[in-house]
Amino acid sequence: MKTQLKAHQNDIDKGYLKIRALSSENDIPIQNARIEISDSGNPDETILVTETNSDGITDNLELSSPPVEYSLEPSDNQPYSLYNIKISAVDYEETIISGVQILSDELGIQNVSMTPSVTSNDSYDPTVISGHTLWEFYPPKIAETEIKPLDESGEIVLSRVVIPEYIIVHDGTPTDSTATNYYVQYKDYIKNVASSEIYATWPEATIYANVLAIMSFTLNRVYTEWYRNKGYDYTITSSTAFDHKWIYQKTIYENISQVVDSIFANYLSRPGVRQPILTQYCDGKRVTCPNWLSQWGSKYLGDQGYTAIEILRNYYGNDIYINESTQISGVPASWPGYELTVGSSGDKVRQMQEQLNRIAKAYSSIPTLVVDGIYGQNTRNAVEKFQKIFDLPVTGVVDYRTWYKISQIYVGVSGIGA
Repeated sequence: MKTQLKAHQNDIDKGYLKIRALSSENDIPIQNARIEISDSGNPDETILVTETNSDGITDNLELSSPPVEYSLEPSDNQPYSLYNIKISAVDYEETIISGVQILSDELGIQNVSMTPSVTSNDSYDPTVISGHTLWEFYPPKIAETEIKPLDESGEIVLSRVVIPEYIIVHDGTPTDSTATNYYVQYKDYIKNVASSEIYATWPEATIYANVLAIMSFTLNRVYTEWYRNKGYDYTITSSTAFDHKWIYQKTIYENISQVVDSIFANYLSRPGVRQPILTQYCDGKRVTCPNWLSQWGSKYLGDQGYTAIEILRNYYGNDIYINESTQISGVPASWPGYELTVGSSGDKVRQMQEQLNRIAKAYSSIPTLVVDGIYGQNTRNAVEKFQKIFDLPVTGVVDYRTWYKISQIYVGVSGIGA
């Protein structure tokens, strides 16, 4: 049961945390997992205890946070509070994550992949989440040419821009042979980087602009096979000197997640250039970078009402535009090109119903449907429940982001992508 939270001395705002526990073997939700939360500054004193529900998810947990103003201007005050979480469940190894970052009035989503127990004596090393790039000091980006000439190593080898299902993240610098390589779903990688590089409290247009820059940079690495052409066996690194900051087990923020889900197939282009633009950036305060996006500068432009494309053109030039890939790997079938809602019918509705029914075997709160290709009220109810579980706007309409989220979860629970 929940206990009374003890507020930090200087924390006068509230933020929120939702924890999702999944099996590392098959992405199946883990119900009745026990969650204990403590202040990172006092890890031995538990301030909140709760459990996951039948879908492996907790309620939105209210936690103290610093004032929102700390994340809206560069400051000597840490803009987020830090918490530790301990997760335990029958037949799974205990998992401890330290340094969960809570921002004022934002919902953080902590996905926890739990490993099945092998013996009762298994030991587990706690995961420590690194500090945010706008708070901690990380190496600045080493400048590269925006467009890769064909005669350089890393020359273009793909015929078209494809949104990959997975990318391989090398958790260190390119020359660090001891660093771990992680297989990460593309969308999850973008959400992680955006949550590590900017604050979720910033204007929506600023978040869109930064997400687009992160996606374009990443897809340039994919399209040019930059590291593989240098003899490495990964797609991208977690080093800020070379790529973006990706942090293992990083808390993702709901609003950033929703932005990524809505535009994940987009990237930035210039006329006559096939490859996604290598959109480099810096914080704009500790490090300046003419002709690159400034993170704090993009925040101030968002405050002034600039749109995402206006923010991007302010830094990268007026000829840059938003492009979209029609090639998305790892999904059973592509987006139909229109929203599915009550009254819709046909093969796309049938396919979506079949996928929801398979997902419902793992997520028991989603009602099972009659697979008839007709989008009725029961289908709407199932879609709404799915959207609620996976942090999408609850509309009951299968739009672009819901379609691809259903496909992603279906692939995960059915094992067809293994």
